[in-house]
Amino acid sequence: MGPTARSSELQGWFAPTTARSIKTTRARSVPHCYEFKGAEATRPQNAAFLPSARSPPCGESASPQGQSMKAKVFPTGGMIMKKLTNIHGVSRRQQQRPVMKFLKLVSSVVVLGIGLTLMGCGDGSDDGMARAQNTGTDFVAPTVFQAAGPDIASIQNTIEQYRIALKGNNNGNDGPHSDGRREINWDGGGVDTTTAPVTPFNTFLNTRGARFTTTGTGLSQAPPSGGPQGGLATLFNNPTYGTIFSTFSPKRLFTPVDSNVTEAHFFVPGSNGTVAAKVSGFGAVFTDVDLPDGSGPGNKNGNRQSSTRIECFGTDGGLIFSSFVPASPGDGSLSFFGIVFTDARIARVRITSGDASPGPNDDGTHDIVMMDDFLYGEPQPVQPTP
Repeated sequence: MGPTARSSELQGWFAPTTARSIKTTRARSVPHCYEFKGAEATRPQNAAFLPSARSPPCGESASPQGQSMKAKVFPTGGMIMKKLTNIHGVSRRQQQRPVMKFLKLVSSVVVLGIGLTLMGCGDGSDDGMARAQNTGTDFVAPTVFQAAGPDIASIQNTIEQYRIALKGNNNGNDGPHSDGRREINWDGGGVDTTTAPVTPFNTFLNTRGARFTTTGTGLSQAPPSGGPQGGLATLFNNPTYGTIFSTFSPKRLFTPVDSNVTEAHFFVPGSNGTVAAKVSGFGAVFTDVDLPDGSGPGNKNGNRQSSTRIECFGTDGGLIFSSFVPASPGDGSLSFFGIVFTDARIARVRITSGDASPGPNDDGTHDIVMMDDFLYGEPQPVQPTP
């Protein structure tokens, strides 16, 4: 049967359709009629085209409610065929089913990706971006201080600027105070002993208002090597640790054991951990941060993430700031990262130091990082005294 004969036959089936449309349709098989039964008969998309809850007898015309057009019923999952451009698709439905299932899966993935993008980015407006970042439209970003290099001089000036930004004096073990800052350098007056891992680490809880915890065995202060206990080299049974790390303030570094995560919680100095506090800023020194955030030249090394980051949380437990710590190539390098808000709002800080717990060699598959000095704003009570 030629194209003209097929068009004549189709005209008899679809009288309401224009002859021009029929002539451009190349149906390759006769479509079959379909009657709605059971749940299909109650679907709104089916009932919209029928005067009752079921289709007319097979092959008869049906008048859509409220419309003058007519249509035939075909096996398209409950849809009414009212365009000749759909005839070809109906006749090939069984052949196309595997392809359609694949396309449906692809479209679902695309829609999901778009949804996740919108959730991450907001609606593009200031309000939308603020909601996405869990902040209000009046949110003021903190001032950021960061530096990295092969030696102390590389970061010294940035740390001095950070101390000024925290305002006031270094309050040491005195307090509480209404302004100023606290510093912890882990040195114990220049001793070189290695402390046993412990969590929570409360050495500076009452004097400087800071408690430190880890998901691992505990937190320890140790020189890179030497001293009565052998320092980090002995603590982690890895002799290379005695040479690949350097200190900002001699002689000891600070590290979690069996973890690479350290958390700082703040309290009013002198309260011995009974009065929760918040601080305006937090900064830390790191040694041997090798992995930077981003990608290699021309994506040569693929997308990669920095091994070390600082996350700050508010009094409600929500994340209010997060950033990676800058890296510097070579062993023994030093990095500093710190932020300052205009008011005290940081109740907790999470530090991820390196991409693996200390123990393995610092090589192409592990970036082992140690911590040195911590600096933070004077802890202020979460609930001010009346």
